[in-house]
Amino acid sequence: MASISLEMEENHDAGVGSGPGFIRVILAHTQAIFRAGLRKIFALEDDIRVVGQAETLAQTLSAVKKFSADVVIFESALAANPVEAVAELLRQSGDLRVVVVTPVADEGLTLELFRRGAHGILSREVDPELLVDCLRKVASGETWLDPQGMHWVKEAYRNQGSRPAGSRPKVQLTPKETIIVSCVTQGMKNREIAIRVGTTEQVVKNYLRKVYDKLGVADRLELALYCLNHHIADHAKVPPLPVSAGNGEAANAAAAGASGSSLASPSSSITSAGPTSSDKIS
Repeated sequence: MASISLEMEENHDAGVGSGPGFIRVILAHTQAIFRAGLRKIFALEDDIRVVGQAETLAQTLSAVKKFSADVVIFESALAANPVEAVAELLRQSGDLRVVVVTPVADEGLTLELFRRGAHGILSREVDPELLVDCLRKVASGETWLDPQGMHWVKEAYRNQGSRPAGSRPKVQLTPKETIIVSCVTQGMKNREIAIRVGTTEQVVKNYLRKVYDKLGVADRLELALYCLNHHIADHAKVPPLPVSAGNGEAANAAAAGASGSSLASPSSSITSAGPTSSDKIS
């Protein structure tokens, strides 16, 4: 097997086109022809740069450690257990976004990948334009599902919400965790939350990871849905923005919170793909 493509990574790190504003992508797929096809598609886009490639799970984990990337496009067939593989990729890099390519649409796999943190799930038959749209949406912080995947996730949450109260898991959040969770459900970003609770963005991220583990959720969207379904943090009092934060910083944080307010209506944070055409990626 070929090793991870390093020349491309070195060229972009040293040259134009790898700085802020560009979506840096690692392609992880068993088939070289598929990776080549994706590279040709992304080469036509001004804001997307392929910075590394891998054809095994081990190479993918190595590439994520070695190279700075925003998104990894990960073929599910690279791992015997793709759900655990995605979880491991996210453990290695908390800021990495993972888009999983599956051979066919599969309800069980889609739900498990979504629960464990996959940011986008699509079939390898996806139209190239939809793939590019998916990549941009995921890189901007949204979750991307096709219409069928959207239906499966909605049904799963409806079923979860309709369970008898006694069957729901009981969790105990600390007071600070409860406040942070309440901020998330109100659409606040980590920066504003940090200012309100008097800590740093990294500490907020650490708290959220602990909450995810406690509640068995994978990301902010699933956390918001879970909390709304189970009435967690309904009565939590969110601290106001402190005057000491400074007018400019407080205003920026408030604006960030307002821009993320779609979490108050969690389903609006998921982007659904439109209909596919007959021109597919081979």
